[in-house]
Amino acid sequence: MDDLEKAILLASDSPAAVGASPAVREEALAFCARARDESPPSSLLRLCLSGLASSPHAHVHFWCLQSLHDALLRRRIALPDDLALLRSSLLSLASSSNAASPPFLRNKLAQLISLLVRLDYPHVYPSYFLDLLPPSPPQSGPTDMFARVLISIDDDLLSQDYPRNADETADACRVKDAMRAQCVPQIARHWHDAAGSLRGTDPPTAAVALDAARRCISWIDVALVANDVFVPLLFDIALSPGTAAPLAAAAVGCLSAVAAKRMDARAKVALLRSLLSAQQGLGSPDSGLKMATLVTTYAAEALECYRKLGPSDADGAAALEMLEQVLLDVFSAAESAYDEDVDSGSVLEFLAGYVGLMKAPSEKQLGHLGQILEVVRQQMLYDPVYRGHLDVLDKIGKEEEDLMAEQRKDLLALFRNICRVAPAATQQFIKGLLVTALSSAEATVEDVEVTLTLLYRLGEIVGEEEIRMGTGLLGELVPMLLSARFSCHTHRLVASVYLETVTRYIKFMQENVQYVPHLLAAFLDERGIHHQNSNVSRRAGYLFMKAVKLLKAKLVPYLDTILQSLEDVLGQFTAMDWSNKEANFSSSEDGSQIFEAVGLLIGIEEVSPEKQVQCLTALLNPLCHQIESLVVGAKAQGLEESSPRATSLQQIVVALNMLSKGFNERLVMVSRPTIGVMFKKTLDVVLQVLVSFPNVKPLRSKVISFLHRMIEILGISVLPCIPVALRQLLVDNEAKDMVDFLVLINQIVGKFNSSASGILEDVFPTIASRLSVILSQDAFSTGPAGNTEEMRELQEVQRTLYTFLHGMVTHDLSTILLAPTCRQYLETIMQLLLYTSCSHKDILLRKACVQIFIRLIKDWCTMSKADDKLPGFRVFMIEKFATGCCLYSVLDKSFDLRDANTLVLFGEIVMAQKIMYERFGEDFVVNFVAKGLPEAHCPPDLAEQYYQKLQGNDTKSFRSFYQSLIEKIRQQQNGSLVFR
Repeated sequence: MDDLEKAILLASDSPAAVGASPAVREEALAFCARARDESPPSSLLRLCLSGLASSPHAHVHFWCLQSLHDALLRRRIALPDDLALLRSSLLSLASSSNAASPPFLRNKLAQLISLLVRLDYPHVYPSYFLDLLPPSPPQSGPTDMFARVLISIDDDLLSQDYPRNADETADACRVKDAMRAQCVPQIARHWHDAAGSLRGTDPPTAAVALDAARRCISWIDVALVANDVFVPLLFDIALSPGTAAPLAAAAVGCLSAVAAKRMDARAKVALLRSLLSAQQGLGSPDSGLKMATLVTTYAAEALECYRKLGPSDADGAAALEMLEQVLLDVFSAAESAYDEDVDSGSVLEFLAGYVGLMKAPSEKQLGHLGQILEVVRQQMLYDPVYRGHLDVLDKIGKEEEDLMAEQRKDLLALFRNICRVAPAATQQFIKGLLVTALSSAEATVEDVEVTLTLLYRLGEIVGEEEIRMGTGLLGELVPMLLSARFSCHTHRLVASVYLETVTRYIKFMQENVQYVPHLLAAFLDERGIHHQNSNVSRRAGYLFMKAVKLLKAKLVPYLDTILQSLEDVLGQFTAMDWSNKEANFSSSEDGSQIFEAVGLLIGIEEVSPEKQVQCLTALLNPLCHQIESLVVGAKAQGLEESSPRATSLQQIVVALNMLSKGFNERLVMVSRPTIGVMFKKTLDVVLQVLVSFPNVKPLRSKVISFLHRMIEILGISVLPCIPVALRQLLVDNEAKDMVDFLVLINQIVGKFNSSASGILEDVFPTIASRLSVILSQDAFSTGPAGNTEEMRELQEVQRTLYTFLHGMVTHDLSTILLAPTCRQYLETIMQLLLYTSCSHKDILLRKACVQIFIRLIKDWCTMSKADDKLPGFRVFMIEKFATGCCLYSVLDKSFDLRDANTLVLFGEIVMAQKIMYERFGEDFVVNFVAKGLPEAHCPPDLAEQYYQKLQGNDTKSFRSFYQSLIEKIRQQQNGSLVFR
C-alpha cells in the first residue's frame, strides 16, 4: 500500500505532487491505473479497504472509494463474501463519519453506499437504512452522512427529474416499496428531530437533513410530514428572523414539496387548507422573499384544484378563495423575480394560468389584473447599469438587448392574454404609464422604453379597424403618443421604440387626418429622421417610407413641407463617406428609403404634372450632375473599387433607383410623358458610368438594379439603350456576374416578348459561348465537391440559364436559337438540357427542361419531316430524349412517384410523349414502343396497351396507365435497372 499511496499522492493535486516532474506524475498515474484495473477484484477490495483504514490522506481515501465504486458498477466485485465485507466496512465508515471530514469524501462514500442499496436492498441486505439511521438525539456527523446517502440515492436512482431506463425504474420502485414498508416513519421522525435539535447548534446539518426530506416527500405518505407537529416546526424555522438562509430555504422547500404532493383534488384542497391554517397565512409582511417558493407553489396547486373542480363545487370555490388569500404574496414574489431565490418561470406560469381562467373578470379580478400588469412592467425593465451600452449599442449593449428580447417572450405572452381578457383595463393601465412618463422630467430611459413597448404590443393585439377608428382609449393614446417628447428622447432605445410605436398606429391617421401634421413632425424632426443617433435616423427613414406607402394621397397637401424638411438629409446621403466603417448599415436601413418615400409622394397622381416635374427636376438634376462630375474625375485619375469616388457613385445610383420606385409605366409613359423623358435622360447618364467603368463590380451591380427599374417604368422606349448596357455587362463576366446578367435578360424577355428578338439574337452567341466555358456537367455534382462556394455559383448559373431558355421558348423567341450565329451552340445546349431533364437532383429544373423540349417540338416540328425547322432535332428527340428522359429516368429508383413535385414532372413527361406521337407519329412508335420498351423488359402485352392508350384522347387515363406501367416494370426488374 505504501507504493500505491505515494503514487496516488503524486498523481493528484496534493502537496506531494507540487515538485514532481511531468514524467514522474505520468508514471504515477500509470501505476494507479494498473493497480485499479489489473488487480484481482478481491485483492483490489482489500487494498482499498486497507487504504481507507490506514492512510491519513484524503486524496488516498477518495481514490479508494472511487476505485471501489467503479469496480462495483462494472460488477467486478461480485462474490458474496467480498460484497459482505464491502458492505460492513462502508456501513461502519458511515456510522462513525466525522462531520469535519471533507464534504467530497462524504459525498463519495454516500454515492458508493447508494449503489450498494440499489444492487441488494432489500433482498440481500434488508437493514441498510436501519443500520444507518442515527440514534436519538441526532448528532451532526451521523445525521449529515445519513442525509447525504438519501440525497445520493435520490440523485442516482429515485428522482424523476432525470431520464431513467427500464432497469433503473424497476430498481427505484423496489427500493421505495421496501422503504415504505420498513423504515420511512422512523426516517421522518429523525428528520423532525434533526431539524428541531440542530437548527441552533448546526444549521448546515439541519439544512441538509431537510433537503433529504424534501426529496422524499413526493413518494412517502405525506401525513408523516404534513401534520400538526412537523409543519409548525417548518414554518417556525422558515420565518424565524435568526434562522440561517440555507436552513430557512430548506424548510420552505419541504413545505413547497408538501403543497405540490400529487393527490386527488379534494384531498389536495384539504391539505392546502391545513397549511394555510397552520400559520394563519403563509407568511408575514416582513417575511420578504423567504416564502416566495411556497406561495407560488401553493397558488399554482390551488389554481389547479379550482380548474379541476370548477366554481360550482364547494371545494373548488374554497380553492379559489385560498388562492386569492395568497395572491398578494405571489405578486410580491413576482416583482422580485430577478432575485435568485425566486423561480420567475414558475411565477409567470402561475400568473398565465390564473389569467387564462378568466372570462369576464370581476372588479376584484380587474384589480388583480392591474397588479399583474405592473408585475409584467417591472420584469420588462432594463437594468440601468446597461443604459450607456444600449445607447451606443456596443457588444455589451447588443448582448443585453438580445437577452432582454428572450426574457420578454413569456411576459409579452402574458400581456397579450390580459389584453384579450380586459382590453379596457389594459388601455387604462398604459394610459397611466404614458401620462406619468410625459409629466415627469425624471422619467428614466428604462421606464419610458417599457411604456412605449407595451403601447406598441397593444397595437399588435387590437384590430386594425379599432386602430383606424380610435376605439376605446386609443383615441386618446395615439394623439398623446404623436405629440410626446420625453426628457430622455435622445437615447437610442427610447427613440427607436417610439418610432416603431408611431408606425404601429399609422392607420389611425386614415380616419383622423387632423393628426397627420403631428405624425409628420414625429418622423421629420429630431425625434426621427433628424435624430442625433444615425441608427435611429436611418430607421426613421425606413419607417417614414412605410408611412408614405400607407397614407399616400393624405400627405399630398404637405409635400412642400416634407421636401423642405428632407432637403439636408437627401443631400447628406450622396455626400457621406461610405468607406467609413461607422457608415455601414444594413441594406434595408441605409438611408436610401428616404428617396423612395419622396418618390412615392411625388409619383401620386393627385400631385399636379407641373409640381411633379418641378420636384423631379430639383432631385434628378443635381444627382445627374454629381454623376457626370465624378465620372470625369474618375476617368482622369482612375477608379478603384473601394475608393470614395466609387462608393459615392454607387450611392447616387441607389438614390435614383429608390426615387424611381414611386413611378409606374402608365404614369410616366402615358399620362405624364414628360416624366418619362426625364427618367430616360437620367438612364443615359447612369449608363455612362457602366460604359466608363464596366469592371467595377459593386458599381455595376447598382447600375443593373437601376436598369431593372427603368425597364419596368419606361417600357418599350428603353429598348434602344439595352444593347449598350448588355455589351458592357459581358465585360470580365464571372459565374456570379452571369447570374445577374441572365436575370436582366429574363426580365427583358418577359417584358418585351418578340420585340426583344433583335437584341437577343445579337447577344445570344456571346451568352452561349460564355456559358459553354463556365458550365460543365461537373456543376451537377452531388457529393462533397458540390457544396463549395464555386460549385454553388455554377449551379445558380445553371438554374438561371434554364429560366432564360424557358422564358425564350414560352415568349415565342425559340427561332433565335436557329439563327446562323447561334446554331453552333445548339449541340451544347441540347445536351445540357437532356442531361438535366434526365438526372438533375432538382426536380423543378428537370420539369422546366422537359417543358422547354415540349415547346421546341411544337415550334420546330410538324407532322411532316420535310417541314422541320432544324434537321436532326426530330431524331435527337426520338432516340435520346424519349428513351432517356421519358423511360429510363422514370424507371430509376431515385424517381420517387410519392413526391408531389416528382408527380408534376411525371405529368410533363407524359405530355411530352403525347406531343412526340402527335408530331413524329410512327417514327416515335417504332423507336419507343417497338424498341425502347422491350429493352426495358416491358412485357409485349403491356407495350401493346401503351400503344393503344397513347393513341387515345384521354391524357389523364394515359398518365394513370403509364404510371402503373412504370411500377410494374420496376417490380420485374426489382431495382436492378440502371439509367443509361
